[in-house]
Amino acid sequence: MKTRIDIDTRTFVRFWLVVIGFGFAIFAIYHALIALIILGVALFLALALNGPVSRIARILPGKSRVAATALAYILVVVILGSIIFLVIPPVVQQTAKFVQNIPSLVDTATNQWKGLNGLIDQYNLKPQVDQAVNSIKDSTASWASNVGKSVITGVGSFFSFLTATLLVLVLTFLMLIEGPMWMKRLWALYNDRKKMVLHQRIVSRMYGVVSGYITGQLTVSAIGGVLAGAAVFVLSFIFPQIPSGLAFPTAAITFVLSLIPMFGATIAGLLITALLAFNALPAAIIYIIYFFVYQQVENNFVAPHIQAKKIELSALAVLGSVTIGLYLFGIVGGIIAIPIAGSIRVLLDEYLQHVKAERLEAKGSKKKEVDIEISA
Repeated sequence: MKTRIDIDTRTFVRFWLVVIGFGFAIFAIYHALIALIILGVALFLALALNGPVSRIARILPGKSRVAATALAYILVVVILGSIIFLVIPPVVQQTAKFVQNIPSLVDTATNQWKGLNGLIDQYNLKPQVDQAVNSIKDSTASWASNVGKSVITGVGSFFSFLTATLLVLVLTFLMLIEGPMWMKRLWALYNDRKKMVLHQRIVSRMYGVVSGYITGQLTVSAIGGVLAGAAVFVLSFIFPQIPSGLAFPTAAITFVLSLIPMFGATIAGLLITALLAFNALPAAIIYIIYFFVYQQVENNFVAPHIQAKKIELSALAVLGSVTIGLYLFGIVGGIIAIPIAGSIRVLLDEYLQHVKAERLEAKGSKKKEVDIEISA
C-alpha cells in the first residue's frame, strides 16, 4: 500500500529556506569564531569590572562612569604589565641557563655511571652511546642557536595576539561606559511589566553568578600566588642556587594559571617545580611537597569557604564545563566555562519554575471551574 504525502510549495520553500539559513549561520559563526571569542572575552571582563567601576563612580565627585572606567583600566593595565615584566625575563633566563648546562650535565652523568660504562664496554656499545651523547649535545646547541629564528618567526603571532588584546580592552572599555545606557534602552522596549520583571530577575541572578565566581576565583588565586611566591622566596635562602627574584614570577604564574579551574593550579605547580629543578633538585622536591599539601587545604577549606554557594554546580558539571571550554577555546574557555555553566543553570532553573507555576495556575483555574459547576 502506497501512501502519498502532499506538501504545498510554500511549506517546501520555507523548509529549505530554514535549512539554508542554518547553514549560512553555521558558516558565519565558523569564520567569525575569533571575533566571537574576542567579544565574549570583552563581555566577561566587563562583567568582572562592572562592580569595581560602579563603586569607584559613586566615590568620585562628579560620579563620572567614564573617569571610573579609566581609573579601573589604568589599574588593570599596570597589573598586566607588571605580570609580563616579572614573568617573562626570569623564565627565559632560567630556560636558557638549563639549555646551556645540558652538555655539561650529560658529561657529568656519563662520567658518574661507571658501572654502566663497564656494561657498555662489555657489549661493544661505546660507538653507539658516544653517537647518542654527541647527538644530544648538538641538538641542544642547535636549538639554543635557533632561538632567535624562532622568535622572529613568532613575531607575526605576537602581533596578532597584541591586536586581539587591544580589541578586547577597547571593547571592554566601551561596554563598561555604555552598558547601563543600553540596559535602560532594553528594559524600555518591554510593554509587559510582568515579563520585564521576570527577565530583570534572570539577568540579575546571572550577573550575581558571574560576579560572585570572578570575585571568589580572584581571591583564591591571589592567596595561592602569594603563598607560592613566599615559598620560593624562603627556598632561595636555603638553596643559594635559586635566585630570590624567582619568587615574583612564581607568584604571577600561579595567580594567572590558578584562574583556570580544576587544572590550572596543577599546571602552575609543575611549571614552578621544573623551574626550581633547573637550579636545585632538592628545592623542587620540597616545593612539590608544599604544593601537594597546600592544594589539599585550598580544595577542602579555602575555596569552598570563599566561593560559598555562588555557582551551585555539581563536581560533574564543573569538570564537564571546564573540559568543553578548554577543548573549544583553550585557556580562555577554561576560565569562562564555569560562569557560563552557572548562567545556563540559572536559565534552566527559571524555566522550570515558570513551567511549574503555569501548571499550578492551570490546575487552580480548573479547580475553580469545577467548584463553580458544583455550586451551580
